[in-house]
Amino acid sequence: MSRRSQTITPELRQWIVAQAEAGCSAPALLQAMQQAGWDEDLAAAALEETLRAHLDAVAVAQGLPPANPVPEPDLADAPTVIDLGERQVRVLLAIGKPRIVVFGDLLAPEECDALIEAARPRLARSLTVATATGGQEVNADRTSEGMFFQRGESPLLQRIEQRIARLLRWPVENGEGLQVLHYRAGAEYKPHYDYFDPDAPGTPTLLARGGQRVGTLVLYLNTPEKGGSTGFPGIHLEVAAQRGNAVFFSYERAHPSSGSLHAGTPVIAGEKWIATKWLRAGKFE
Repeated sequence: MSRRSQTITPELRQWIVAQAEAGCSAPALLQAMQQAGWDEDLAAAALEETLRAHLDAVAVAQGLPPANPVPEPDLADAPTVIDLGERQVRVLLAIGKPRIVVFGDLLAPEECDALIEAARPRLARSLTVATATGGQEVNADRTSEGMFFQRGESPLLQRIEQRIARLLRWPVENGEGLQVLHYRAGAEYKPHYDYFDPDAPGTPTLLARGGQRVGTLVLYLNTPEKGGSTGFPGIHLEVAAQRGNAVFFSYERAHPSSGSLHAGTPVIAGEKWIATKWLRAGKFE
């Protein structure tokens, strides 16, 4: 069978789904397709596309929200460094599910300092989304102070936003404005999800500005003396806050099954400065 003649037909999709439901593993399916003459890359693409669509249909039938496309850095060849042209970003850790990637040297030290100094005079007590109205409110689980930059409001912000867009392969206009947060000793943000609860009455108001949140990038602007990590309690992972580094995670469903539960652990000594970029499914306005 030539590569040119290999087409992903409805019959092939039905066969893949039937074999998967019968308990055949993905590697076994891939091997069977290769033995039948399929090109390995095409067979793998057919399997991924078909099984993803099938699992999404099953999940929706079970009452879960539909899956959204999500930002995704180019890690296909397991790079240790991603070349963004004006900056080399290191890949320090990558987890498939939940999707979590830790980057090194995403920001230069002078960029971290500039963000802190630009944000400092505009800080106020951090708010969280008010799920009942779609507005904002003080929440005892979030004991930091922060502020929002407007997207693209300065050359520094424009440069960082373009870098993030290239790194995560997601449009600049689908990102909220960068938020800078300051945590003093003892401050924390208890475990939470960043997506908007589909069942909350205020969610339609929030979704009107750009759709559901589908990814988060937390950039560390300084290194606390002790504590202040980003924790993922569902998988017992803590990402240490190191100046210039960042942690990215995505959540294709607005549901706990995304595994995106996370927290800003308490700062034990010193202080913590971070910048957070939330990424939307559509254009954020």
